[in-house]
Amino acid sequence: MQKLKTHELGRISSEIFKKATKLPVVIVLDNVRSAYNVGSVFRIADAFLIEKIYLCGITGIPPHKEISKTALGAEDHVSWQYAASTLEAVKGMKQSGYIVVAAEHTNQSIHLNKFIFDSKKKYCIIFGHEVTGVQDDVLSECDAVIEIPQFGVKNSLNISVSVGIVIWDIVRQCHCFKSSCTQTNLN
Repeated sequence: MQKLKTHELGRISSEIFKKATKLPVVIVLDNVRSAYNVGSVFRIADAFLIEKIYLCGITGIPPHKEISKTALGAEDHVSWQYAASTLEAVKGMKQSGYIVVAAEHTNQSIHLNKFIFDSKKKYCIIFGHEVTGVQDDVLSECDAVIEIPQFGVKNSLNISVSVGIVIWDIVRQCHCFKSSCTQTNLN
């Protein structure tokens, strides 16, 4: 077994990324305070060809030193938009036909492993502030709320880890790791 070198990985260019068919998922960051987390979300959006990121409220926006440190350039080609109000951004996504799903612990949360993502639908996935989570008025606009099953004491994960887990589950469920969602859409 031999590790692949960077030039052997078959990475696409920023220009090809911008033209590629994206996974119909918009990530909404609701008042995420850590710019390092924001940068990590840009990397996740890059890795899985996410359509767009909404950076809302106090969430940092590029250009930003700490975002750049963890995004490693992904902030230059991943589509993003700032919205002062998460609620208004989410209402706009609903009006555009997106299914709005928050990642949060509520009395109506569905475990991620039991939530079915439909590959024919568009999703807006909301992740909240590192301490206070998704705002209550934003939760009231959601079509569903999911949570990642956990078994330890803390029952919480870093937001960028949560984004990675949820987005990977969408990719897995929609079979986007197969050639139909990679090579075909990049040509």
